[in-house]
Amino acid sequence: MIEKEFRNEDPPGKIIALVLSTISLYGGNSLAVKISLQGIPPLKMAFLRYILGTLAVGGVGFFQGMSMRLRFEEVRRLSVVAVLHAFHTVLLNIGTELTIASRSTIFFALYPIFTVIFGHFWLPDDRLSVRKILGILSAFGGVVAAIAPNLRGDGTLESLIGDLIVTLAACLFGLRITLTKVFVQDIYPHRLLVWLLSLNIPCFLFLSYFLERGKPIALTLANGAGMLYQGWILTGFCFLTLTSVLRKYKASKLVVLYFFMPVSGVLFSNLFLGDELSLSILAGTVLVAAGIYLVNMRR
Repeated sequence: MIEKEFRNEDPPGKIIALVLSTISLYGGNSLAVKISLQGIPPLKMAFLRYILGTLAVGGVGFFQGMSMRLRFEEVRRLSVVAVLHAFHTVLLNIGTELTIASRSTIFFALYPIFTVIFGHFWLPDDRLSVRKILGILSAFGGVVAAIAPNLRGDGTLESLIGDLIVTLAACLFGLRITLTKVFVQDIYPHRLLVWLLSLNIPCFLFLSYFLERGKPIALTLANGAGMLYQGWILTGFCFLTLTSVLRKYKASKLVVLYFFMPVSGVLFSNLFLGDELSLSILAGTVLVAAGIYLVNMRR
């Protein structure tokens, strides 16, 4: 447990609406990764994503007059978060390459569960309760209901290995969110994200040089758009918004909203492709909504 005072309030309705809107954009993450992988190796993709994200977050901070100077006492904490972020990104990219986008989405959707478990032990006044557990199970059940009909290619060894790698990525991401909640109390979100992202740039450049030397980038309009979506929309706008909100409000009540991410991905893909919404997607949306309500309802 962390022995210090936290800004750890219950999120009001307008914050829940803001997070849900932001999370809905994350619904396209696995699809953007899958598209980008068609011509861009996973480590090079992470390298480019962090460059774009650093430029986006740093640019916003610069125009708002914020100092991005790294303080000595922040180095150790930022290094821990950066390493976790690097590992989870590598594992997610590799796992997604081995499996399919829908399977990657459903297994990565486990990370709110890991976040709540870590938070129960490390964050004061953010303990598990029967109501939270029921809400989380309901929300995750909604993810399964919405995405399960789209699962294909299951049963192959490569797909199963990919699923396990993505699940490990979800665990590390949940731990990273918990530690970010701790560290963001003393480090302004813009500076935390700029250094988190920029510390990962040389790491992925080094890994890519040695592990992907024979895999050049074949840039196309499609994978270029996927990279811009990952770098500017997800790593820039969404990442910054969610980290800023996490500074003040309870992690366990925010991360359950993240279960809407895979459901929104399915909803948007159906709407953009002109398909009709299936009963499983509607049922999944209702279950996720019920889970969000259970976790965030006032006593």
